[in-house]
Amino acid sequence: MLDALGIASVDELFKDIPESVRINGLTLPAGISEAEVVAKVRKVLGANKTPEKLPSFLGAGIYDHFIPAAVRAIQSRSEFYTSYTPYQPEISQGVLQALFEYQSMMCELTGMDAANTSMYDWATALGEAALMAHRIHGGKEFVVGRAMGRERLQVLRSYASGVGLKIKMVEFDANTGQLDLDMLKSQVGPDTCGVYFENPNFFGVFEEKVDEIRSLVPSVLVVGANPLSLAITKPPGEYGADIVIGEGQGLGNPPSYGGPLLGVFAVKKEHIRAMPGRIIGMTNDAKGKRAFCMTLQTREQHIRRQKATSNICTNEALVSIASTAYIAVLGGRGLRKLAVENMTAARDLARNINHLRRFKAPMFKSAHFNEFTVRSKIPYSRVHRELLRRGLHGGLSLEDRFPELGHVALFATTDVHGENERERIIKALGAIE
Repeated sequence: MLDALGIASVDELFKDIPESVRINGLTLPAGISEAEVVAKVRKVLGANKTPEKLPSFLGAGIYDHFIPAAVRAIQSRSEFYTSYTPYQPEISQGVLQALFEYQSMMCELTGMDAANTSMYDWATALGEAALMAHRIHGGKEFVVGRAMGRERLQVLRSYASGVGLKIKMVEFDANTGQLDLDMLKSQVGPDTCGVYFENPNFFGVFEEKVDEIRSLVPSVLVVGANPLSLAITKPPGEYGADIVIGEGQGLGNPPSYGGPLLGVFAVKKEHIRAMPGRIIGMTNDAKGKRAFCMTLQTREQHIRRQKATSNICTNEALVSIASTAYIAVLGGRGLRKLAVENMTAARDLARNINHLRRFKAPMFKSAHFNEFTVRSKIPYSRVHRELLRRGLHGGLSLEDRFPELGHVALFATTDVHGENERERIIKALGAIE
């Protein structure tokens, strides 16, 4: 390399770097063998509190489900694991077909006509949905239900600020946890470009009056949902949603300390050209055989970026492929069975917590999915510390997010919790004085 550059030494190669900022090499310890490295790393990892050592009842958008070995095996294939954006369909048919299957599955779950592949997470999907509603309708107000994740609201406000979109909040009913329809009616006006609510919402509560909500929204209706819940509930497309978003992480992907995630985004056919992200389509090749290609690419390096609907220039393809494999392995019947088991387990756990002297669960008088609110007679921060001391990670404290609710936490349970874990959390809560 030095010969090619026409220089005599490495020192000459770096002569442009001032001597005052140079260092005389790196002071590194002597090398050790591979076996010693593995033993040392295992010792460090041994201090971690794994789900096996510390069962967690956290939820709030990210869920821990059992993942069949086949899902990881499929996801880890080099054709998927190392692939980049499939610009060249002739060498990307496997990835393109897998993503096409993902889109098809999301459409079936949501009851919508088209889905993209995909957004970064639920939060960015919400921000993009608000901008899309603004593009469709033109109004400068976006109405949202307050029973939503704080992080999603923060990202939404960031997105909205760029186009001057005003975010208006609708409270939840203190008894049911559902959307306050009287307040919704008062907040919606001619300048409302869209309305967003979650079903189930942040509290795990199902909205019962979805048709009435639709009737109160003259513009774009955006619904956020846990995709697993859609295996047993009426899909948003059947009650008039224009856009459906959600978090697909729970379908075949571990929590992984909060990422990577998978933003689900599906729309009605008439809105497809206003949708962000990319869409994979099925077509025929030059020989008339079935083939797949990127049909719509609303933000890519090789198109007119000034006309883009979004500045998200990549997606979560590997995560969505894992979700595709997960749904395919479980099948429709398996997905419904899992959703029913999760919902039943949450109902039973809430009922058992409610029998304890210091706790009330669920706090809201509504049907809920796999998470629910628990009200404590003592500060939940103290409850959480006691649970950690007993080797359990309790729910998410809502004391700072919804202070008017008092000492309340959000608990979630999934198929990774057996009878033993649920009995442990009941026993530990009952022992707190």
